[in-house]
Amino acid sequence: MEGLPQGRVAQAVDRLIASYRGDTPTDAPVLRDRADVAAYAAYRMPATFEAVRSALRAFRTAVPDWAPATHTDIGGGTGAASWAVADAWPEGTQRTTVLDWAEPALALGRELAATAGSPALRGASWHRARIGAAMGLEPVDLVTVSYVLKELTEADRAAVVEQAAAAGETVLIVEPGTPDGYERIIEARDRLIAAGLRVAAPCPHSGGCPIVPGSDWCHFAARVSRSSLHRQVKGGSLAYEDEKFAYVAATRVPAVPAPARVVRKPQIRKGQVLLDLCSDDGALHRTTVTKRHGALYREARDTGWGAEWPPPAT
Repeated sequence: MEGLPQGRVAQAVDRLIASYRGDTPTDAPVLRDRADVAAYAAYRMPATFEAVRSALRAFRTAVPDWAPATHTDIGGGTGAASWAVADAWPEGTQRTTVLDWAEPALALGRELAATAGSPALRGASWHRARIGAAMGLEPVDLVTVSYVLKELTEADRAAVVEQAAAAGETVLIVEPGTPDGYERIIEARDRLIAAGLRVAAPCPHSGGCPIVPGSDWCHFAARVSRSSLHRQVKGGSLAYEDEKFAYVAATRVPAVPAPARVVRKPQIRKGQVLLDLCSDDGALHRTTVTKRHGALYREARDTGWGAEWPPPAT
């Protein structure tokens, strides 16, 4: 952000907030120039990274022995999801390709990746492409689509998910943790399952979502540490924020999903913990863990929103 007028960056942040919260035009990229891209990288990239990182952590628990050799990041912008993939498999040398239709975002993504410690990031390919039906994806091990579907028309959303399902052995899709973000995830989840993939996370099953449409929505939260620059751009004073997100990770490889997933923040009361769970029987349950449960009670006090339950054996 050095050398960019503060007022210009502030205007870009305001416009990005409006785009993020409202309906985004699909006839032009959201990120138009260097100021837009710098504002995005400072304002949204840390949260996107942490959301994708959290989703990949849950996926890796279900598929611990699998690692991607090839990765395509659809609508990857400055590469937040690709940084999260490199973080999830730090020992990997996966070949990453980032596709986006905003050349300024790709340019900054290249610059950031060139400084990375990860060979996969330093060797990533960055290509300008219209995100939609005409992408023509090559087969890869992993496809990520993070915070992209909201920007697309209904037809392009369907085309992107179907292409990702056809090309990827594993597909991860992340959207904002809002009611409409959840609806896009459920629609994408249905398409992935119809294409022959099975859900590895967050759902403990590949059956229908037990949430009654319109009554609630499934989402999670990732803690994001704020740097001084991040606080300045966000106009906040706290050293952290919680990014709300919804996601689905589906795969063709053998996976062992969680027996149940904590779908709300646990309620800790005197001598007991209330856990709201989505279980492998395809239903929602509330379970109460008390001191009488011994070690399990201590685990319940330490468990978090989005974690699997019971915790995996160590």
